[in-house]
Amino acid sequence: MATRPAPTPEPPAGSGDSRAQQALGGALSVVRAIPVVWFLLIVLFVWIASADQNFLTPEGFLAYLRDAAPLAMLAIGAYFVLASGEFDLSVGSLVTVVVVVAARLSDGDPANTWPVIAVLFAIGIAVGLFNGFATTILRVPSFIVTLAMLLILNGAVFYWTGGAPTGALAENFRSIGREGIEGVPVIGEIPYSVVVLLGFAGIALRLARGSFGRRILAVGDNARAAALSGVAVTRVKIAAFVISGISAVLAGIVLGGFGGISAQVGAGLEFQAITAAVLGGTVLGGGRGSVVGAIGGALVLQALFKVLTLEAVDDAWEQVLTGVIIVAAVAIAAFRERRG
Repeated sequence: MATRPAPTPEPPAGSGDSRAQQALGGALSVVRAIPVVWFLLIVLFVWIASADQNFLTPEGFLAYLRDAAPLAMLAIGAYFVLASGEFDLSVGSLVTVVVVVAARLSDGDPANTWPVIAVLFAIGIAVGLFNGFATTILRVPSFIVTLAMLLILNGAVFYWTGGAPTGALAENFRSIGREGIEGVPVIGEIPYSVVVLLGFAGIALRLARGSFGRRILAVGDNARAAALSGVAVTRVKIAAFVISGISAVLAGIVLGGFGGISAQVGAGLEFQAITAAVLGGTVLGGGRGSVVGAIGGALVLQALFKVLTLEAVDDAWEQVLTGVIIVAAVAIAAFRERRG
């Protein structure tokens, strides 16, 4: 005798609503999981693309990356210093020193370019060593040390130039910021500044994801505990300042290429670099953050500057609006960090 199949049970009332609520909850959880820096970047990209149709073309987007490269390099350096629990306010003035010294020593002669670049890296490393030594050995707070270095470098530039930089950057020096690798399929040309950024970011990622990166975060989280576990706290912090100095040299070389010679070329970049790193998730007290997040923060700031330019915002209001947006973004990131 054949048995009849059991009747299919009717779905309980409201099950469709329940599934919809679950789907909505899942979507919201995905949105909450996206770091605020990338969410902001997507919003700003949509805004820019709606106002500038060329932005999403290879040429337009690479031009944006070229402009963002110096700040992204500085943000990488800021990440290492901030993650170790310190500050570096000297990078903006160091960028100015790089451009001014390069112009004076190069004096338009292409044969001087590589020796001058070697001198610039020596200056950046020396500034980083001094900042790290004064902070760790002399035990002067890094905020004070690097603020003093900012004033020293600015004063040296003014004394050397009298407020009007002289000399000229050689064409092969300027090509680092102005030109690129030509003949790339589809893209056309990749700016040298983007290549430099990718190379520096690759090295920084390797450091951050290795034992050095773990020691940086351990020192920033709790320097005493890190020392008791065998971490050379002094060496780690000095190395972080040296990386920051190198990032300023790279940024200065690129800025000299497309920004020209100016005694104010690096003004304010130290605060932008710190802001970019914090936007990317680096905690000001140290112990948390990432290189990728710092780069994302720099991209957000550059996109924000582009939006304000496209919208023809007055310079005075541009600074006010930029400050408000930055504070709001950092506050949101801090709130999400506490909830996490």
